[in-house]
Amino acid sequence: MDLPPPATLSERVRTFLEQPLYPTLATVGEDGTPHQAVIWYRLEPDDRILVNSRAPRRWPTELQRDGRGSLAVTDLDDPFKWVGLQAVVEEVVDDVARARDDIVALAVRYAEDDEESVATFRTQQRISFRLRIVAVHDHLDE
Repeated sequence: MDLPPPATLSERVRTFLEQPLYPTLATVGEDGTPHQAVIWYRLEPDDRILVNSRAPRRWPTELQRDGRGSLAVTDLDDPFKWVGLQAVVEEVVDDVARARDDIVALAVRYAEDDEESVATFRTQQRISFRLRIVAVHDHLDE
């Protein structure tokens, strides 16, 4: 499948996305129904979005099958300031060790890096996705 070209992030959107916020990820079910989940994420230096989940949860299963997702990333202080992202799966990381490293890095980002949490993450079946942002909807001035 040919991937659409990546979107260009403005500096203010990039700065906003670099914060440890809590986006809602929407995926599409096999029957076409939408599904949403609140997740952890990280904006990568190449403007890709890293997300990770325990396998096999619903949203990663849907993302693997369909490859399309949409994220709504809201400001913690003003939820009417937000950024919407349309994204497609660029890479699936199903290597267990690498996916576990990804969740540990996300835990550190979200200040959940206590030894017990990290130890638990290191025993789980995990999967990571690197998402290419293909459209940006900037609502930071609203």
